[in-house]
Amino acid sequence: QLQLVESGGGLVQPGGSLRLSCAASEFTFDDYIIGWFRQAPGKEREGISSISSGGRSTRYADSVKGRFTISRDNAKNTVYLQMNSLKPEDTATYYCARGKMWTLYPQWYDLWGQGTQVTVSS
Repeated sequence: QLQLVESGGGLVQPGGSLRLSCAASEFTFDDYIIGWFRQAPGKEREGISSISSGGRSTRYADSVKGRFTISRDNAKNTVYLQMNSLKPEDTATYYCARGKMWTLYPQWYDLWGQGTQVTVSS
């Protein structure tokens, strides 16, 4: 089945860490840029990071730069998002998506996962 599946979300205290995974199936994974996005209640979906098809290039939104790290393992058809120094404002549903454009605008991504919830709270 053509899909992206996120995992690894949960409840963490401020300052803690989580690693999200995005597993892909039924498409040529290393043909695509993969992006991570998040959406908090009442807010627009925000692009936070992306990684090129071969994994050599990455980009981050200012809101997560220096705290989050994106990586990919094309042999496992999986992209990861390591999130450190988490803050309450990082609380959101996190999504991964595939695209062909080097951008963090969600409209350029054509296949989305179902999302995983991240809650940062003491």
